[in-house]
Amino acid sequence: MAVQFLQKFSCTLSASRTYSTALRKATLIPGDGIGPEISAAVQKIFSAAGVPIEWEIVDVTPVRGPDGKFGIPQSAIDSVNRNKVGLKGPLMTPIGKGHRSLNLALRKEFNLYANVRPCRSIEGYPTLYENVDVVTIRENTEGEYSGIEHEIVDGVVQSIKLITEEASMRVAQFAFKFAKEQNRKKVTAVHKANIMRMSDGLFLRCCRDAAKEVPEIRFEEKYLDTVCLSMVQDPSQYDVLVMPNLYGDILSDMCAGLVGGLGLTPSGNIGTNGALFESVHGTAPDIAGKDLANPTALLLSGVMMLHYLELSSHADKIKAACLEVIKEGKHRTGDLGGTATCSKFTDEICKLDEFEGKHPHQEKEPLKGFEGGVNPVTGEIGGPIGPEPTRYGDWERKGRVSDF
Repeated sequence: MAVQFLQKFSCTLSASRTYSTALRKATLIPGDGIGPEISAAVQKIFSAAGVPIEWEIVDVTPVRGPDGKFGIPQSAIDSVNRNKVGLKGPLMTPIGKGHRSLNLALRKEFNLYANVRPCRSIEGYPTLYENVDVVTIRENTEGEYSGIEHEIVDGVVQSIKLITEEASMRVAQFAFKFAKEQNRKKVTAVHKANIMRMSDGLFLRCCRDAAKEVPEIRFEEKYLDTVCLSMVQDPSQYDVLVMPNLYGDILSDMCAGLVGGLGLTPSGNIGTNGALFESVHGTAPDIAGKDLANPTALLLSGVMMLHYLELSSHADKIKAACLEVIKEGKHRTGDLGGTATCSKFTDEICKLDEFEGKHPHQEKEPLKGFEGGVNPVTGEIGGPIGPEPTRYGDWERKGRVSDF
């Protein structure tokens, strides 16, 4: 399936017009905070576009295992294993002993080794740069996020950075294959091998070896700090970037800031036998249930999922409709400088001409029982209008930072 993703996914509107009527099953994890609202919005848009998807909605609220640690419910694991593809809203991980990031747990459980995050300037939504078109590819299963840390003695904590040749080579080869399939010109390996000579040195050697297998793609290697500096000076010099886990978490968020923020940025986690697509922003508890959230990031992640499922025609028209509403500017959500509610933004997408001639598959009562979901009678999303919308740039201050 990873190969299919490489063949079908495109950050631009694809020229292929794959249009299937066969009903596909996909796992939907609404998530926490604003997750149920934006998941409901995606369901409504997919239904309006006639996407042949049957959602299997699962809850991943942590359950305590025999060892006393909290983990993913078995029902959620079984669903993703059955369907091999899923869409996930934001999840909140409590900070404290015994709590592990559910996002990390999901990636490790299903061996989703490559995180792919495209960041591209959106026409009609001006930022400091109008020429951003980069893709960050992040090793997703090890590095500083291996989850191996312990207290040696009181006041001394040790965290292990695990880098293996197998995982590094796998993601490096993925990056070069991705670049080739998407007609990209260059892959940049991002590292700190000048300081971490063994761990990052191994990752860098794997990138060099992978580069030899695809000689038509230019290859360069740069230090992480150099990339951060030059990225904010001139992002047009970069194309595809591949890096270890922690660096990818940081750099991909920075790239998202160049195009308007995490509320506009899709993300996909690709494995050998499946994939999980997600919005990478936080749960935004301060606006949860108030119909103020921007569903764009989750919707465009759903577009990536449709390309993965070879439903490119559906993916293209949904993406085109979403970007047209943003470009037109009258119905932007608060984080984009507008005053539209989540439900109004969603309705405007569904009204566009791209959705004419939709397929008869329709979802019934999406997210029933979830606060902020779709009302099966009125079709409205979310609860009453709350305070004035805040920008996604305020996430760190508001406790709304992305959860890696």
